[in-house]
Amino acid sequence: MKSVLLIGVGRFGKHIAIKLDELNQQVLAVDMDEEKINEVLPYVTNALIGDSTNREFLQSLGIRNFDVCIVAIGDSFQNSLETVWQLKELGAKKVIARASRGMQEKFLFRIGADQVVYPEKDLAAWTAIRCTSDHIKDYMELDDDYSIVEITIPESWHGKTILQLDIRKKYGINVLGVRQNGHLNMNISPDRVLNIHEEVLVLGEQRQLQKCFRLNK
Repeated sequence: MKSVLLIGVGRFGKHIAIKLDELNQQVLAVDMDEEKINEVLPYVTNALIGDSTNREFLQSLGIRNFDVCIVAIGDSFQNSLETVWQLKELGAKKVIARASRGMQEKFLFRIGADQVVYPEKDLAAWTAIRCTSDHIKDYMELDDDYSIVEITIPESWHGKTILQLDIRKKYGINVLGVRQNGHLNMNISPDRVLNIHEEVLVLGEQRQLQKCFRLNK
């Protein structure tokens, strides 16, 4: 279990809180809006109303005690910048910040953010891929070169083993797991026979995934 400081619980921040709750993480949520704090209370360990740009307030939270600090402020980029800078000044171990455009991403990295998430960009990429590739169930871009995709088993793969398909040799793609009836099994052997009603989780380079599964991006 990790200790997470979540700053900003608007729509994006609330979704993060819900997911962290599902993952049984310990979360302290902070926002200046009392109504938003009340909405997120069922999903967090604790919640406080406060100004994250106020150094004394942040100091009172014991920033060094958190494994990760997430800055999910969406209505004021200035506040995001000030918050990220203050967190790093106070010794935060890891700061993840939200950006809504490319220039914001650059500024956040410059002032010390360890990781920047770009939800609008990520959603746009996922939507484009999903609407042009019916067999894609899920998609996660790891960096500019590699991605993980979950796909329904192509008809040409039905009844064949992973060894017979040999997609690692043909495309440089690794099969990570197989999902059957909602259950993901990541302990699979090369002689595992694939079924048309299953999904497979694969990792590979973008260009190889596009070549193998005809992804459009």
